[in-house]
Amino acid sequence: MTTPHPRLSLNQATIKHADLATALRVTADAGLEAIGLWREPVQEVGLDTAARMLTDSGLRVTTHCRSGFFTMPEGPERRASLDDNRVAIEETATLAAAGAPGSTAVLVLVAGGLPEGSQDLAGARERVRDAIGELVPDAAVAGVTLAIEPLHPMFATDRCVVSTLAQALGIAADFDPSAVGVVVDTFHVFWDPDVLTSIAAAGQEGRIASYQVCDWKTPLPADVLLSRHQPGDGVIDFALLTRAVEATGYDRDIEVEIFNAEVWSADPVEAVRRTAEAFDTVVSPHLAGR
Repeated sequence: MTTPHPRLSLNQATIKHADLATALRVTADAGLEAIGLWREPVQEVGLDTAARMLTDSGLRVTTHCRSGFFTMPEGPERRASLDDNRVAIEETATLAAAGAPGSTAVLVLVAGGLPEGSQDLAGARERVRDAIGELVPDAAVAGVTLAIEPLHPMFATDRCVVSTLAQALGIAADFDPSAVGVVVDTFHVFWDPDVLTSIAAAGQEGRIASYQVCDWKTPLPADVLLSRHQPGDGVIDFALLTRAVEATGYDRDIEVEIFNAEVWSADPVEAVRRTAEAFDTVVSPHLAGR
């Protein structure tokens, strides 16, 4: 195995069934320098323990996934969601401080779908804007960037009412870029005819908080959530998108984030090896200095 690209970060979802200790170990042993963490494995061991484990691993942390899910109308459920988002902000700050130099305090936000019985996508998006407005003061104090991730439109009703980078940027525009940014995930944005314009705009505004890569391949499985593939195994033009992101001056780590039953069933060591190989073949040739 060749030395992985120094900007490659393994999003922990790619080896979903590995606990935190295993995820940190196999990532570091494979020669990667960075990892994107998920809340559930962190909470399984407790935040303080997770922070110590991260420090001991020597890895940078690139994102903390995920929070959000605040499209519901005002009431106890919405208040509980916002309180949980505040906990996630604290987690993100703690983990970023515990990671190796170059770690970033980026909390990925998935907006949430339509409330039950609703058909009002526009209204749900406005509630996302309002929720982020409530959270920005907490994020600013903690030094955390809230990163809005638009999801492919097939998830608009059940998972994320923010479907395009332009919509994400429209929400983020109300807030300072240090507090609210966006995630550019190839799986979710490659189809958008305006994606290059939106990437350029996000770069000009200094809002690209994370660049995530994986591939799209049809036919989709019955559970479309598990339809992500290793870069190069599908139809996404990684040269086009990666060069566009690089052209904005984005120089942070790049995460591979895969939801795929076959990848999840593989040995984590093999999954990380395959991820690094795919990244080096398909993504790294389009990065500055490589």
